[in-house]
Amino acid sequence: MSQFCSNIPQVWDEGVPAWMPDAPAPYTEAEAARIAGYELDLSVRLQGKPKRLLHSLSVGLTAERLAALYGVDPYLARIAGILHDWSKALPREQTIGHARELGIELGADLELVEPLLHGMIAARELPSRYPEVDPAVWQAIDRHTLGNAHMSPLDMVVFVADGIEPRRKPAPAIVRQRNLVGTSALGELFLTSFSDGITYVIDTRRYLYPGTLAIYNEIVLARKGRAGKEA
Repeated sequence: MSQFCSNIPQVWDEGVPAWMPDAPAPYTEAEAARIAGYELDLSVRLQGKPKRLLHSLSVGLTAERLAALYGVDPYLARIAGILHDWSKALPREQTIGHARELGIELGADLELVEPLLHGMIAARELPSRYPEVDPAVWQAIDRHTLGNAHMSPLDMVVFVADGIEPRRKPAPAIVRQRNLVGTSALGELFLTSFSDGITYVIDTRRYLYPGTLAIYNEIVLARKGRAGKEA
């Protein structure tokens, strides 16, 4: 395995936090070699951005552990976590231009939603670089910023891991989400993370993409519908 995944304290300065689920079963030799390759490629891609690299490696480790806890494939979660910020290496204007070239349309000026674009860009570009990777990984990467009303379990794991990985500063919302790990259903954990993200955008007086509210409302209405059928 690579230097980046052979020593967890190198990624998590204080070791494995108490809220973190147990590590999954060991990978096969072939899986471990692929993980090492993706991490090495990412270290080249994010050269000069050590914090972004460590964040990505931390999301990979967090996602694999959440996946094992919630019955999702840890290997796919690990890969998605490692590669989720691949396109964060691009400068802002290049990100926007590249999104336009790829035909990404969000019904809003891309200048306003630039922070949401990197996952969508990576999900469209990386399949040709890594054709061996399960398409479910690209969907999870595509959805890790904006989310979706129909998130798969893998999508939710990566979304949550991105927000709570141990290198994030322990803001109250992050601590609350970490405390839900293992005590809450995955869907509830995701909705908490998604909702807290909306609150953060509002609290910091940033532009809130209207599609985010549409996603939130669709999720809430679907939950109410399920609850009504179960009553």
